[in-house]
This record gives sequence, structure tokens and C-alpha cells, in this order.
Amino acid sequence: MTIASIPSLTLQEFLDRPDIDESPALEYCNGEISQKPMGGGKHSLLQKCLVRAIDQVDSAYEAFPELRCTIDGRSIVLDIVVMAKTKMPLDETGDVTSAGVDFAPAWVIAILSPKQSQTKVTGNILHCVKNGSQLAWLIDPAARSLLVYQPNQLPDLWTEADELPALPVLPGLDLSLSVQHIFSWLSR
Repeated sequence: MTIASIPSLTLQEFLDRPDIDESPALEYCNGEISQKPMGGGKHSLLQKCLVRAIDQVDSAYEAFPELRCTIDGRSIVLDIVVMAKTKMPLDETGDVTSAGVDFAPAWVIAILSPKQSQTKVTGNILHCVKNGSQLAWLIDPAARSLLVYQPNQLPDLWTEADELPALPVLPGLDLSLSVQHIFSWLSR
């Protein structure tokens, strides 16, 4: 939902607002501010299980849920970002900063929520891929499918019958998942 009562701001004016990371987070695109929809049960469970699966692999990468990414005029909060551990910004004491990142992470994952615009989410994914992300997933729990985006390629649609390809675009991240396995996390 776009917050109509707020006049158009510059990206820096948006980033200076104290409320951008309150729940649900605010996002900025083309001078407009919108509020990220709440995910719900399926969204939350898939997010939790994916972060856990990615982080269980001994690699140079780490998964971060709900991390703000400010990239080439947009400031968005992605469901999961995966980046090299050495890329996470640190403050002067050596702790991870709370500000998010100002670059496109190596791998971004969006999990479609029931009230979320697939066009808007796809636009954010494409923006990340055009600005440096090597891999992006759009997971649709309702359709039990996954769209895979990579630079300079058309997206691939994967369903529960498909085994996801290895992730050679992220060297050293040896993660093997099937679409069926991902959606099996929803069953109780």
C-alpha cells in the first residue's frame, strides 16, 4: 500500500526518517513511499527455514532476513538476502551495523505474501539483478512455485516436481534444495 499522505521525498530524506524500519517496514521507489505488507504464517515459516538451511551450510555466505538494501535510488526490505560474510558492514566497534546495506547482495529471496503485488516484488528483484545480484528467487506459496532470476537470462519457473539447480553463481555455497523440499516445510 502506498502511503498517499506523504509528499514525494528524495531518497536521502526518506533514509533520514526515524520510522522507516518500524514494523512493517517502509520502502522507497521512484519518489514514493510504500509499506511492506506483513507476510503471514506461510511467509514467516518459509523465511525462517530458508535462513536456517542457508546458514547451516559451511560457506563464506550468510543469510539475513528483512534486511534493508538501498541500491541505485531504491530502498527496499527484502525477505532474505544472502551475501559474503565479509561484505556485511561493521561499525567502529566491529559490530554489524543496523543500517542495512547499500549494494545488491549476491542472492536475494522474496516470498510472495497474499496481499502483495507480484509486479512490485518482481520489479524489486529485477532491480537487484540489474545492479549486481547474481541470483534471485521469487517464491509463491499459493502456486507452490519458484521463479529463478539470474543476470542476462530469462527467468526460470520451477515447480514442486523440479529439483533446483546447484548455485554455481555463488562459489563455495554448496546448497541443494528441491522445490518440493522447500514447500514441505509448510506441512505439519
